[in-house]
Amino acid sequence: MIWFKAFASGFLATLVFHQGLFALFWLGGVVPMAPFNLSAVPPLGVPAVVSLAFFGGLWGMVLWLILGRLAGMKFWLGHVIVGAVGPTIVAMLVVFPLKGLDASAQTWVGGLILNGFWGLGVAVFMRLLGARAITTH
Repeated sequence: MIWFKAFASGFLATLVFHQGLFALFWLGGVVPMAPFNLSAVPPLGVPAVVSLAFFGGLWGMVLWLILGRLAGMKFWLGHVIVGAVGPTIVAMLVVFPLKGLDASAQTWVGGLILNGFWGLGVAVFMRLLGARAITTH
């Protein structure tokens, strides 16, 4: 059940926190693309934002695997830091090249900010869903 909560937290954090902040960036003219991209993406033809949220769910599981034993401020800061760094490195060094996109200083900084806020969202949803630190005896 905890892995479903972690997936759901990452999925929801993508839609609420990541895309919410992306919307604010777009409204402020900071980014040229609108949030909640509904364009179909291969191979299944699902909307891009759903694909992004799915991968956000998988990353939510990774965060729980790494940070699930932490409590208090370490839990919260860990989610922000690991949430910022992990997905951004993978996006810039793997996903962008595969899609033929250039990674610039702006995309790195934007990725760190968006993904750090997403990581905070994962932590918020994990707590809302009742997840607590894993204890080992």
